[in-house]
Parts: sequence; C-alpha cells; structure tokens
Amino acid sequence: MTEEKNQENSPNKAGSSTEAEKELFDLLIPPGVPRSIIADIIQKFDVELVERKQRLHFANMDGDERELLAFRGTRPVMEKVQDFMFAELKKFIEER
Repeated sequence: MTEEKNQENSPNKAGSSTEAEKELFDLLIPPGVPRSIIADIIQKFDVELVERKQRLHFANMDGDERELLAFRGTRPVMEKVQDFMFAELKKFIEER
C-alpha cells in the first residue's frame, strides 16, 4: 500500500506544480531514536510512519539490508521534521 501511495503522488506530467508539490520524501529515523520523539512527530506533523529497506555501509554490516523506520511526507514538512527530530535528540542526550 505504501508503494502505491508513493507512485500516485509522484509527478508524471512535466510542468504540473500541484503534482510536484505532492511528491513524497522519506526521512530515515536513526536507530535508537526514542519512541516518544517518534510519537511527537507523528502527532505534530503531517507524516506517515513507514518501513523501508536500506543497505548499510559501515563497520561489519557492509551491504547488509535492514528494515528501518522512516517518516514520509512532502519536502517542506520533511525539512521541518528533520530539524525538530535533531533538536529533540540533542535535548534528550543532554538530559542524560
């Protein structure tokens, strides 16, 4: 179902600004982000929580494919979500 929504909202006509505005982007959620931050983002922003396969290229996981969580939404919303998520993570870390 997620792939269908992504395809429906991707622009298929050149020059159509309304369709381009509906193009969806994914923001991967780094492993370890507290559930409370994820829940806050879902409540405050117009995003969908999705699972996404991603190849990892670090340490001993070079090329391993893992299921990661991501937020899906329009580009302007994803930019706000990214700023909010990193600010909340910084607060969370400083409290520890």
